[in-house]
Amino acid sequence: MKLNLLLYTNLLCTLTLLQAQDPMTGPVITDYGAVWDVPQATDKIDTSATFKAVFDVMNSPEDKTQVNPWIETAARFLNMHARAGVDPGQLQVALIVHNNASTDLLDNPHYMERFGTDNPNLPLIKALMKSGAQVIFCGQSSMARKVPVEQTIEGVQLSLSAMTALIQFQNEDYRLIKF
Repeated sequence: MKLNLLLYTNLLCTLTLLQAQDPMTGPVITDYGAVWDVPQATDKIDTSATFKAVFDVMNSPEDKTQVNPWIETAARFLNMHARAGVDPGQLQVALIVHNNASTDLLDNPHYMERFGTDNPNLPLIKALMKSGAQVIFCGQSSMARKVPVEQTIEGVQLSLSAMTALIQFQNEDYRLIKF
């Protein structure tokens, strides 16, 4: 009976501590991409592997003062794997941006002109690019949504289309992440 009570108390304390843990940002992207550490994971990560991910980003929040959570997913990917012991040099990320997310790539003056506020995605996108992530803008969305690449954040690349870019990255063994 005492052993069962002790085991139950220990389990309860452990679960309470796990639930009390707050998600943390970093070490790759320090202000975005908060994740939880999962030290008790039984499906162990191969920390010697290279992780190549291409994110299909087509949605955007209706509230233009909010960071696009689909872009922030790339920051979570980088942070969670680095926190789990994967060298950041083994993490290769590309974001293919199109459709409703097109305006999230606008530089501040052009974003302000359209929406009357600073682009909340600007610091996140700059941090992602600084970490080595590629940000590829769909040329078809650029034309259809009247977002010339010249009005986007410096470093954004332009592709013929999102479809073309997604195929090319997958041909280079990037794994598609789409939410």
